[in-house]
Amino acid sequence: MTSAAFNRAYDLSGIKAAAQAKPAPPGATWVLNVDEASFEAVVGQSMKYPLVLELTSPRAHGAAELSKVLEELANEAAGAYLLARVDVDASPEIAGALGVQAVPMVVGIVAGQLAPLFQGTRSKEEANAVIQQLLQAAAANGLVGRAEPVAIDPEAAANDPRYAAADEALERGDFAAARDEFDKLLVKTPNDPEALAGRAQAGLLDRLSKLDPTLVLATAATKPDDVAAQLDAADLEVGTGRPEQGFARLIELIRGTSGDERTAVRLRLLELFETIGQSDPVVLKARRDLTSALF
Repeated sequence: MTSAAFNRAYDLSGIKAAAQAKPAPPGATWVLNVDEASFEAVVGQSMKYPLVLELTSPRAHGAAELSKVLEELANEAAGAYLLARVDVDASPEIAGALGVQAVPMVVGIVAGQLAPLFQGTRSKEEANAVIQQLLQAAAANGLVGRAEPVAIDPEAAANDPRYAAADEALERGDFAAARDEFDKLLVKTPNDPEALAGRAQAGLLDRLSKLDPTLVLATAATKPDDVAAQLDAADLEVGTGRPEQGFARLIELIRGTSGDERTAVRLRLLELFETIGQSDPVVLKARRDLTSALF
């Protein structure tokens, strides 16, 4: 199938744009210090994406440790939400308006509505679990926008040469070569989230470039137990903006398979999760469904 025919067959602009997008530059942060002058404007951003509001004080026991945890989580989420930090000593009117009795205190804000999350310190795992619940609630209410980084360290933001070869391959449409370049990066840094996502996206684009969409769906419909046909159909669904259907298809297939076949389906599903993003609510739900299917 030629490149032109491939592009006419279905719109892969979302996945391709994600694969070609530069990773968040080193030094990018999704943590914003807020005071009384900026508070109202920042809360207004909760109409586009969730906010996690941290009310803190340098005098509060454990506050510095919690701030570090929350900052790490916000930057790992890379825009799933914005962490807004308020020093209540410097901005007492905000604390008074919110009825804050003790800090540190963490509050979620979704579409202008406040949702108390927790008071006092939490481990990173505990804080993340609470924030994920907030993101799920936001998604259930249709709030799935992503925040842009609010600041970047100019020195750290210099072009990252590690991705140059993969970027060049993506630009010329050689998705297999791009996947191979990401594989080389992952040998050196196995847990690099940008390389993992790029590898998954390039791999999906490469597989899709070899498929006939009409034939794929027809074959999957007539051969529900054909693992290869179902994998192709799931690729197509994810690549055309229907990840829920693709994930559900593979999870149902996992329920009915075993051994090597089940392993192959599970690994493909995990790879497809990477193309969307591990913090996406659709992926979080599918992960729960996968756990149920496996156990």
